[in-house]
Amino acid sequence: MSSRPLSPHLQVYRPQITSVLSILHRGTGIVIAMGAVLVALWIGSVALGPDWYGVVSALVNSLPGKFLVFIWTACTAYHLCNGIRHLAWDAGFGFELPQVYLTGKLVVLATAVITAGVWLT
Repeated sequence: MSSRPLSPHLQVYRPQITSVLSILHRGTGIVIAMGAVLVALWIGSVALGPDWYGVVSALVNSLPGKFLVFIWTACTAYHLCNGIRHLAWDAGFGFELPQVYLTGKLVVLATAVITAGVWLT
């Protein structure tokens, strides 16, 4: 019997843009879902009256709250851009390796531009 691993693992392979973006797509989906719960709580606080809304608004407007909203915005922008990339793949476009790398880089760039556009306007 051989002493080598039976299956590939993360220590064998160097991260590639395709694998990193795939993992990020899954992770951002989780962050978006958690953020949606917080948005629902924020909207629900309006129905509970001005006292609850004030508490939730104070939390959102605090430095940690703004950081979380910024991360949620960036994750939403990334997930949207990468989702469009996946739709193109589903339509049969962009499977050549140079196109895969180019669209991956464009997704990262578009994420930065959209996130900056949301926060700087």
